[in-house]
Amino acid sequence: MNAMSMDRDEPSSLLSFSTNHPLEQFILLAKGAKGSACAELIKQVLEAPGVHVFGELLEMPNIKELETGPFATHFKTLNLFAYGTYKEYLENKSEYLDLTPVQCKKLQHLTIATLATQEKCIPYSVLLKELDIKNVRDLEDLIIEAIYADIIHGKLDQECKRVEVDVALGRDARLEDAAAIADVLADWCNACEAVLSSVDRHIQRANHHKQRAIRHHQAIEQEILYIKKTLKTQAENEESASGGGSETHSVPKKNSGKGKTPRNAAKFWQKNT
Repeated sequence: MNAMSMDRDEPSSLLSFSTNHPLEQFILLAKGAKGSACAELIKQVLEAPGVHVFGELLEMPNIKELETGPFATHFKTLNLFAYGTYKEYLENKSEYLDLTPVQCKKLQHLTIATLATQEKCIPYSVLLKELDIKNVRDLEDLIIEAIYADIIHGKLDQECKRVEVDVALGRDARLEDAAAIADVLADWCNACEAVLSSVDRHIQRANHHKQRAIRHHQAIEQEILYIKKTLKTQAENEESASGGGSETHSVPKKNSGKGKTPRNAAKFWQKNT
């Protein structure tokens, strides 16, 4: 099989996420939690299904208090899930909590989402390295799980050994990333303006051709009317000329002489009498 599509028909949480997401319950719980309770809450949110963004939780005052102190590892692990990748975790394991298999898989899914923002066709070789997976079969299983979890939408190209991503879940953005995001948006706006300008030029060109075609059509119509009028006039003139000639030739008629009295008839009668 060359390519395996994993598109889903049901409404995607990628589209409805902003209005309905499971992080809200943890935000409410964090408002009344302190210290160890917040640390335990972090463990729960890292393992909770459907929770893939953590920025709002990181901004909670009670959670920020964990950045320094005995629960700093918990805060740093939450920060890793918000902004980091699985490779970062492997390179600095001692700085983070020991992740459960469920948490490891979630971080791998989030890493796939990060890679999908960098390129739409991700080679298997890159994924195997970034996710620390040893064989392609396990990698494809992980990708399929990510697709059904609405982390990404796309398909597996098994012949070319890559993942073709159509859309990916947006992860949390750091404040220092705002400038880069603004630059990307500015480039996108410039590209849109260039496209609009090109469309306007094509519209103007099309309108010009349209007007020229209309004028050409009108000229042809005028020419047709002129030719029709000329032909009609010629036909009437020919008919008139033909009718007048027949009358002038039919007026003079030769007498047959049957009813005509001879010139000397009277004289002949007088002599006889």
